[in-house]
Amino acid sequence: MRIRLPLLLVLSLLIGRPCPAQDQPPVDDWKPASSNQPGKDYPQVNSEGRVKFRIVAPQAKSVGCSFRDSSEFTQGDDGAWYGTTRPLDEGFHYYTIQIDGAEVPDPNSLMFFGAMRWGSGVEIPARDQEFYALRNVPHGQLREVFFHSKSTDAMRRAFVYTPPGYDQNPDRRYPVLYLQHGWGENEYGWGAQGRAAWIMDNLIAENRSRPFLIVMTYGMTNDIRFGGLRNFDIGPFETVLVRELIPYVDAHFRTLSDQPNRAMAGLSMGGMETRMITLRNLDTFSHIGLFSGGSISMEDVNQTDGFKEKVRLVFVSYGSRELDGGRSRRGDPQADMAALKEAGIPGHFYVSPDTAHEWQSWRRSLREFAPLLFKN
Repeated sequence: MRIRLPLLLVLSLLIGRPCPAQDQPPVDDWKPASSNQPGKDYPQVNSEGRVKFRIVAPQAKSVGCSFRDSSEFTQGDDGAWYGTTRPLDEGFHYYTIQIDGAEVPDPNSLMFFGAMRWGSGVEIPARDQEFYALRNVPHGQLREVFFHSKSTDAMRRAFVYTPPGYDQNPDRRYPVLYLQHGWGENEYGWGAQGRAAWIMDNLIAENRSRPFLIVMTYGMTNDIRFGGLRNFDIGPFETVLVRELIPYVDAHFRTLSDQPNRAMAGLSMGGMETRMITLRNLDTFSHIGLFSGGSISMEDVNQTDGFKEKVRLVFVSYGSRELDGGRSRRGDPQADMAALKEAGIPGHFYVSPDTAHEWQSWRRSLREFAPLLFKN
């Protein structure tokens, strides 16, 4: 079976040079962003989804931000620079501040890992944000673990989400989802930007999902520069995941370690990794989730021995703004899922409304995917 890594859908960082101010003045109902450092009043967001920045750089000659179509930043009487963005999609966005041509983090923002570096991010409140909010419900734990990889001769990190009640029920064993980040991100992504633990806590509290473990690790073993993904060899990471991490998790956590109770999913590059690894390891994985990361067609099914017998779910999702007439850059995922269903294979297609290649699409994808897992 020959599987080729498709071209990457690069994360939508919305980086661009500042453009002239918007035609209409922003609505004046600004509130500090939830992604700010404690005690910081900026950046602020308003009901239109715009962001207002205040950058203290009194000696700077020019200040801007990486969001395209932002206003021109101007210096106030207090010496600080102020500027606003166009209305942004709901959810989380990476950004940088530009000071005299230099790209730097915003000192007011919490730090997030994306675009191969630690940098700034801003949260635009979403109408459906309750599903990933920190609520007064029983909570699981996001545990940091280190495991030795013989194949890479290195200690590697993973985060493991254990559901509420894990420590209180020592005789209970759980299914496992291996969940991968996207290009330029790392194992922190799903816990920090993705809010995976809070999504699961809320779903479990509402009896919408079966409790299971989630394992998140770094999806690469070699350093790749932007534009070089075609040269990415997935083989070493496949070895780390299948031959080293899974045995470690099964040995150190109370898992249901058989194929029907193991799933893999990922966003963007992580979805591409999921597609390739699961198709080559159907004795290991039974549930497959691709979030903005390709699709599985009947050609894949027919070329993969045992697919119909071994696969219990194929889930494919995209943000609505990633699709053109229902099609992605690599075909028609909705038609692929319809063909799988017609062939008797459980396939599910989901579109996140009014989002693109961004974390809000993937948070919603996890919310839709999790209740479908391990039903039997």
